[in-house]
Amino acid sequence: MTTEQEAPPTSPDGADHTEESGSRGRTAGRFLLRLLRHEWTLASIGGLLLAVVLTWPTLRDITETIPQDIGDPILQAWQIAWGGHVLTTDPTQLWHSNTFFPEPYTYAYSDTLLGYAPAGMIGEGPVAAVVRYNILYVLVHALAFVGAYALVRQLGANRIGGAVAGVAFAYAPWRLAQAGHLHVLSIGGIALALAMLARGHGWSLRHGYRPQRRRPGWALAGWLVAAWQITLGFGVGLPFGYVLGLLCLAALVGYGWSWWRRKARPVFGGRLLAADLVGGVLFAAVTFFMALPYLEVVERHPAGRRTLAHIEMFSPPLRGFFIAPSESWLWGERHAAARDTLTFAGEMTLLPGVTLIALAGAGLFLSAWRPIHRVFLAVGVLVSVALASGTRFGGDGDPGYATLVNYFPGWDALRTPGRLVLWTTLLLAILAAGALSANLRRPEPIAAPVAGTATDTTARPVAGTATDTETGTAARRRPRRRWFVRLAMLVPLALVMLEGINLTPHATVIPQPAALRDQAGPLLVLPSDGILEYSVMLWSTDGFPQVVNGLASFTPDTQAQTRAMTVSFPDAASVAYLRNLGIRTVVVLPGYAVGTPWQDVLDRPVDGLDVRREEIAGAVVFHLS
Repeated sequence: MTTEQEAPPTSPDGADHTEESGSRGRTAGRFLLRLLRHEWTLASIGGLLLAVVLTWPTLRDITETIPQDIGDPILQAWQIAWGGHVLTTDPTQLWHSNTFFPEPYTYAYSDTLLGYAPAGMIGEGPVAAVVRYNILYVLVHALAFVGAYALVRQLGANRIGGAVAGVAFAYAPWRLAQAGHLHVLSIGGIALALAMLARGHGWSLRHGYRPQRRRPGWALAGWLVAAWQITLGFGVGLPFGYVLGLLCLAALVGYGWSWWRRKARPVFGGRLLAADLVGGVLFAAVTFFMALPYLEVVERHPAGRRTLAHIEMFSPPLRGFFIAPSESWLWGERHAAARDTLTFAGEMTLLPGVTLIALAGAGLFLSAWRPIHRVFLAVGVLVSVALASGTRFGGDGDPGYATLVNYFPGWDALRTPGRLVLWTTLLLAILAAGALSANLRRPEPIAAPVAGTATDTTARPVAGTATDTETGTAARRRPRRRWFVRLAMLVPLALVMLEGINLTPHATVIPQPAALRDQAGPLLVLPSDGILEYSVMLWSTDGFPQVVNGLASFTPDTQAQTRAMTVSFPDAASVAYLRNLGIRTVVVLPGYAVGTPWQDVLDRPVDGLDVRREEIAGAVVFHLS
């Protein structure tokens, strides 16, 4: 007895789509495979893995430790948390943070890292803030690698040149001294924006301007990334804005020169022009939005304005560009004696990398870039070094950095000129990539003639002859030589990685005291003194109550007065002052009060002050209302 096989299911139209579905699956699989094998996918994954390794041990304990110390990193962890909190609760209060009560515009007391606010929306409380900071710390290194890699590849370098430039830019020895300054480490957006803008405009160092390669979408994306970079802070964002302005001016001059020289309008395109106009306006609008609160802060607190005397304190000597910080595994101990001659080593150890300098030097003589471009890059290196030297250049920095401070808007807010070494590093990386891509300068092959025609004059070796044997041997040797060259080019990559190995300490974060959990503001934490203020700011991410505490490069008058009035707390005068200010709670941490004016605050009576005193897990809470 036999049974008939069931017919395969068919669609309503009667057609068999089984083969069609399988074809779509294979197509999707091939697309996914190509995506995974794509250069930019591999570069991004490689950048992430490299960041994990070269920032280790940051991810080993992301809940309790933080890179460098519990100073600026703690402040920046709070900044990111505040940005995420306020944008999801009341964006109108963005610039009026919960610290330095009752002062306004307190979020603009330092670089805000506002661009990381989306990360600040994930998680709540001090532990989440520390975890968030540690993850971003690793990611900014990965972005710096990918950004520099993309830029030099767009300019025309080969993959090894791109990798060396990416590692050198992201892990230059000078950056190890900035491990506690996330806003200074966040430079990947600069290189990435320049790469996107160059790609959008069809421009590279190797080929110049190619109208057929214009991509308006990439140009607009470049402007958006540039605008995002500005939201991370003006410390590195302000010079970037000026560089973009200079590049736009150079592009206009080049366009006008081509128009005049060729007596014909060069191809540009309406869509690309629209992308530049929209992107440029957005960039300018974001810059204006970010600048307004800083102008307000300077107006309210003139002490926040930098003077040439401030800048002189942080201006490095020329030898600083050849000295590595103590956090460098390779050079730290070797440069210890030289580092001792610097007055402020943290901002004066500016070594871009010995290997990078050597490769860039070679790139001046052997390079994929044209000689005129090498000259411009070399001049850019010298100018960036001169500006990064601050007031040390030429004796007083005028002409130089002091000129910018005196005549260009915003420069008087930057007290650390040495951080301009990031431009020195980027330009050196481009020169180095040119040296490693020198083989790309070979002439383009001539199109092969059609066999058997009159133009087919190429001599062909006769099979079995000596010429045929020599040709075959040479053909076999060429792939071997290519592989040897590729392996040899891995040596500089390994060397720049070696110079990027860190000895960065990782400090244990002070846990939030139980007495500060779920406290309603406004409140004051004593002692209000020194670097502990940063930890109080971090603890305040638990609900973001308004606190008097905070630490910036200057002390607001109200905070100075509050500290002075509470030295005798609790007494009638201090309690009355705090109540009038609106303070409801004072939390005293006895373990941190030793050696401060508040060390005996717990021994003072509160009789007749209408103050309720409560002890919570080693701390004392005074309820004033």
